[in-house]
Amino acid sequence: MPGPKTPLGWLADRHALTPRSLRWASTASLVVSILIVLGGGIVRVTGSGLGCPTWPTCDAASVTPTPALGLHAVIEFSNRMFTVVLCLAVAWVIVAARLQRPRARSITRLAWSQFWLVVANAVAGGISVWTGLNPYVVAFHFVMAMGLLTTTTLTWHRVHERAVTPGELARISTTARALSWILTALTALLIVAGTLVSGSGPHSGDSADVPRMGFDWIDVTIVHGVLGAAVLLTAIALAAVLWRSRAATPLLRTLTLIGVVALQGVVGVVQALTALPELLVAVHLLLAALVWAGTLRVVLDVNPGLFPSVHTRSDGRSARTVGEPLAAHAD
Repeated sequence: MPGPKTPLGWLADRHALTPRSLRWASTASLVVSILIVLGGGIVRVTGSGLGCPTWPTCDAASVTPTPALGLHAVIEFSNRMFTVVLCLAVAWVIVAARLQRPRARSITRLAWSQFWLVVANAVAGGISVWTGLNPYVVAFHFVMAMGLLTTTTLTWHRVHERAVTPGELARISTTARALSWILTALTALLIVAGTLVSGSGPHSGDSADVPRMGFDWIDVTIVHGVLGAAVLLTAIALAAVLWRSRAATPLLRTLTLIGVVALQGVVGVVQALTALPELLVAVHLLLAALVWAGTLRVVLDVNPGLFPSVHTRSDGRSARTVGEPLAAHAD
């Protein structure tokens, strides 16, 4: 005997949303998850991390900033409130995914993973405030934000994926697939190394004397730069392999990534040589989010069968082939 339905299950029995709604929802959550990284960067470079000295309230007596707390509290609280926008975007994805006909369970699971990562990020942000911006906690908070970006990127790709013909699949060589995974691993290491650079550098996130990581900033910056060069060279090698095999879509995605990584490298070098100006640091963080999202798009395009894309209709027949758009089988 089936158990009681959830509110979303009850709603899905009575209403359906179009695939277009799901596409817009996944796009919104992806964009906001990128902007939340930028928001955290603005908090860091303006020294507003402890503008609200406690969490979840702004201070012991008020949920919102008080005039006595000044501009730093307004900046920090605004970043917290932007999380509300993220929650709304993720909620839209969850509802839109559940109300599809036929429903793709993998997309519903991805949508709910976004929700739980938003919760985890909020808690990590609170812990970073409680610990007085401990640099390791702040680094973990950033990594968690990139984890959220991972799920929003996967969801976006899953919703927008296109049909892949056998001929296109045949053009993607084993070498290209291997390079795409090497590229992903190197980019992940690059991001982690970036947290060490930030944790050892002058932008602690607050104007007060906040402890820093015990690494030599120049040393970790060199390691970060070497990893960045390795990412760029691997992406170029992947593009060369894809160009020879005439795999058009993955090649275009890889070339776009090369452009973003190159721009990120230029920004990184300039900021290192100009005493880390606040604006460039914020831009560098934004580009880090774009590099990671772009890398994920590359590995997904080079490995189009990475996630199961076949769903079952109510009559038991296959509803979709690898990469076939959801709209093709919408009721």
